[in-house]
Amino acid sequence: MRAYIKNIFDEAGKLSLFTGRFFREIAQRPFQINEFIRQCYAIGVKTLPLVSITGFIMGLVLTIQSRPTMSKFGAESWLPSMVSLSLIREIAPVITALICAGKIASGIGAELGSMKVSEQIDAMEVSAINPYKYLVVTRILATTIMVPILVFYADVIGIFGGYVGYNVHGSLGIFRYFSEVIEHLDFLDLLPATLKTFFFGFFIGLIGCYKGFNAASGTASVGLAANSAVVTASLSIFIIDMLAVQITDLFF
Repeated sequence: MRAYIKNIFDEAGKLSLFTGRFFREIAQRPFQINEFIRQCYAIGVKTLPLVSITGFIMGLVLTIQSRPTMSKFGAESWLPSMVSLSLIREIAPVITALICAGKIASGIGAELGSMKVSEQIDAMEVSAINPYKYLVVTRILATTIMVPILVFYADVIGIFGGYVGYNVHGSLGIFRYFSEVIEHLDFLDLLPATLKTFFFGFFIGLIGCYKGFNAASGTASVGLAANSAVVTASLSIFIIDMLAVQITDLFF
C-alpha cells in the first residue's frame, strides 16, 4: 500500500515537471507551425466521423427516451430546449471528450511510445532537434484547440439528432425546432461548458504525450502507454467536470 501511494505521488511529480516544461517550451522559438497544422488535421478531421455518429445518437436517444416523461406532465413543448440544454451543458462535452480520450490519447501514447522504444526520440536529440517541442508541444496545442471545436460540432449534430427524434412521433419544422432551442439558450449556458472543453483537450494531449514520451523499453510498453493514457485521460475528464460543475454552481 505504501509503495502504491509513493508511486502515485511520484507520477504526479513527474507529470507536474512535464507540464512545467510545456509552458517553458511554448514561449520559445522556433515554432513548429507545419507539425501543429498536421496534428490539428489528424486530431480534428479524422475524428469527425466518430463524433458525428455519437453526437447524432446522443440527441436522438435522449429525445426519444425523454418524450414519454415530458408528455405525462404536459411539457412536451419543452423537449427541444431540455434536450439542447442537457447536450450543451454536460452530455456532449463529456461524451465527446471521452471519445477523444479513447481515440486521440491512445494514439498519441502509442505513437510516442513506439518512437521512444525504437530510439527515434534519441535520434532527434542527436540531430539537434528538440523532440519535446516538435512532438509534445504541437500535439498538446492541437488537442487543446481541436477538442472544443469537436464538442461544438457534437452539440450541433446532437441537436439535429434531437430534431429527428422529436419527429419520430410528432411533426415540427426544423426552423421552428431550432428557434425553440436558441430562444431558451443563455450565454451562461455556453460559457462554462465551453471553457471546460479547453481543459479537457489540454489534459487529453498532456497525458497522452506524457505516457508515450516516458514509455519504458520493450515493445510491451507501447501498449501499456496507450492503455494508461486512455484510463488516466478519462479519469481526468471526470475530475475536471466535477470541479467545473462546482465552480459553475458557485459563480453562475
